[in-house]
Amino acid sequence: MDATSTAALPAIPFHDLGRDGPLALLEAERARAEALLALGRGLYPAPALRLGEALSRRWLEASGNPYRAEIAAIGRALPGPGPGFLNVSYEWGCTTSVLDRPGAGPRFIRVLDWHFEGIGAQVVAARFEGPAGPWINMTWPGFVGAVQGLAPGRFAACFNQAPLPKSSGLFALDWTRERLKVWRGRGLPPAHLLRRAFETCRDYAEARALLSETPIALPAIFVLAGARPGEGCVIERLAEGGTLRESPTVATNHWRSLPDAGFARGGDSETRAAMMTERLEGAGPDLAWLTPPILNPTTRLVMIAEPAAGRLLATGFEGEAPVTARLELEGGWPVASAARPGAAAS
Repeated sequence: MDATSTAALPAIPFHDLGRDGPLALLEAERARAEALLALGRGLYPAPALRLGEALSRRWLEASGNPYRAEIAAIGRALPGPGPGFLNVSYEWGCTTSVLDRPGAGPRFIRVLDWHFEGIGAQVVAARFEGPAGPWINMTWPGFVGAVQGLAPGRFAACFNQAPLPKSSGLFALDWTRERLKVWRGRGLPPAHLLRRAFETCRDYAEARALLSETPIALPAIFVLAGARPGEGCVIERLAEGGTLRESPTVATNHWRSLPDAGFARGGDSETRAAMMTERLEGAGPDLAWLTPPILNPTTRLVMIAEPAAGRLLATGFEGEAPVTARLELEGGWPVASAARPGAAAS
């Protein structure tokens, strides 16, 4: 697949928001936010969504979450249940890799899988300015965290859903037990920690330390690629502590270096990892490597980033087919676009 095969599809909007936050993105993309909220409300019975909303907001307050005011503001802008609960939902599987290319720097490849149908068509690119510099969040209006993104000249990163720890061996019981641990804990959701890394970490080393050492609410698999040769790793995280694998490497949704196998997430996790490992050297922008099961019915986004050049390629997917034109960034800005500092593009 090349860029010309998606050229007739709708573009992924790009917004330069500077020091404004997710509420500004919501205001710029209200129709998309309302469509996403409607999709989310369709996934859950109304009573369950109301309960989840109430519990989520209570937990955000009790844990002192640094983004709770933004989530509350988004809830006021989008009345009704859903915004708080969907901002702390954690139900995706993915395939991700990082490879150091001699003479060209690390390349980061991300295939986002999520059972949330419709989000592939609604993805947007938001350029924010944080204390450590600019960064691009491949995200959705109304969502305050970061699932994947690029900080030009610094690093690219994402996180995958980790296995559910096994205690009893019964999925439903172990899922409930883990959520009770989250309720009692004070760690950051992985999406919020990743956003903090993009906002505050000046380089790969700082991001690696933050993602490795900061307590989190739930286990996660972080993938990080820097701008210099040799900068790349997968960080398999428990709530506290974890392990690290150096580039070149691949991550899907099962542990590869932690002893507890747990319940692997996503479909064909080990098969996806093996296939991506075989294709790592040849994985590039033409997406010839993107075949089942790496590409599957839950694939919503494919993103390739090269932090050294501030280069990013991204395409939204639904039903194993592209639903957006390819977004191309160079130096952190859209290619062939007038969008430059001080100019907003969409």
